[in-house]
Amino acid sequence: MSINTPAVLVLEDGTRYEGTGFGAEGSRFGELVFNTGMTGYQETLTDPSYAGQIVVMTAPHIGNTGMNQEDEESRRIWVEGFVVRDVARRPSNFRSQISLPDALTQQGVVGISGVDTRAITLQLREAGVMRAGIFSGAEAGLDPTQQLDQVINQPEMSGQNLSAEVSVQTTRIVPAVGTRLGALAVIDLGIKESTVHHLAARGFEVHVMPETSGWSDIEAISPVAVFYSNGPGDPSASDRHVGILRETLSKRLPFFGICFGNQLLGRAFGFDTYKLKYGHRGINQPVLDKHSGTVEITAQNHGFAVEAPRDEVVESPAGFGRVEVSHISLNDNVVEGLRALDIPAFSVQYHPEAAAGPHDSTYLFDRFRDMVTDYLAQPSEGGRL
Repeated sequence: MSINTPAVLVLEDGTRYEGTGFGAEGSRFGELVFNTGMTGYQETLTDPSYAGQIVVMTAPHIGNTGMNQEDEESRRIWVEGFVVRDVARRPSNFRSQISLPDALTQQGVVGISGVDTRAITLQLREAGVMRAGIFSGAEAGLDPTQQLDQVINQPEMSGQNLSAEVSVQTTRIVPAVGTRLGALAVIDLGIKESTVHHLAARGFEVHVMPETSGWSDIEAISPVAVFYSNGPGDPSASDRHVGILRETLSKRLPFFGICFGNQLLGRAFGFDTYKLKYGHRGINQPVLDKHSGTVEITAQNHGFAVEAPRDEVVESPAGFGRVEVSHISLNDNVVEGLRALDIPAFSVQYHPEAAAGPHDSTYLFDRFRDMVTDYLAQPSEGGRL
């Protein structure tokens, strides 16, 4: 692509931002969201939770360090489009294997640069996330009315189940590092590789299973616990996964969920979920651990949240005993974690693997391992699988 290729970003309210295209040429559509991370753009691009979305980076200069295979969080780039203020067309880093524009070109992802990303972010903060399209090359010259029609005719994120698009098709087994604790059933709703590595490092033999897996598939590996990953889409459209999770909870099998897994645990407990105005996306989100009083700086990527009582222990509406909100966002008081008091289950809304991001929350993997160790030390009496 020429460095002078015209491109335009069109929002569903009719707002237009003209800039210069990079990456592939053509048109791409998705929900327009912003990410506040100062670094970690490669991890963002390859995070399956961004499927169906066009990402705006608020940091002004993106692409400085290029791209490499080691830092990829999944098998491909998942964003529908990429919006930056300035793109580095020549990376400068000894680990770089390919430039950002070339990587996007190879995978058919359309990017636009030379636009005011801070203005776009302020617009999304005021109006909320909205559908958008990037038109690059010849597509940039289409009639504006035709472009807007294409943007408006795409589906909204609410009501979409996207886990099938990002999940593995067959089970992948990652061996435990060190002493093997047991098989862990990981339902891949859009998992990141860093999460798999953290789990394996705690002694779990990690079975990354397709999102189509049922309870019988989980039971067949005799797991010591179940894990639900992050992922894209609306949790209200994943009732089947909620049903499987309720089966897990009824068996009192240890459970840990992150991000999308937190939302599904909330629904399994009987709480509702709702769409946030513009979501939490970045590596600098402050969260309060209510038990320790510790403030963690966390990595997040979500547009939906759980609605649950924040200041009291309540009975699970679905009959799983006492439940409490364990973590809350210090930016907007959104529920950031859930903990069951009568069964071994907890979850957080953020990404404890933090790739990229601070490592304040990696202790949660240790907490999960300790919970499973305690579970295995209990007399079975027919209660364990």
